[in-house]
Amino acid sequence: MPKMKTKSSAKKRFRLTASGKVRGNFACKSHFLRRRPQKMKRKARGTMILSAPDARIVKSYLPYA
Repeated sequence: MPKMKTKSSAKKRFRLTASGKVRGNFACKSHFLRRRPQKMKRKARGTMILSAPDARIVKSYLPYA
């Protein structure tokens, strides 16, 4: 059997935690920050755990993770 391919965009943006959850970055942090509330920018620091439906999609992109 040939090897399965990993989506390059997914391996750059997501990684798995030790318990198997998918960790990703928050959205809306690259530009137009002056019009976003300070509370939203504060909460969007660091990374977040993806919801179960989104994590299922991302895990299909990362067959060897």
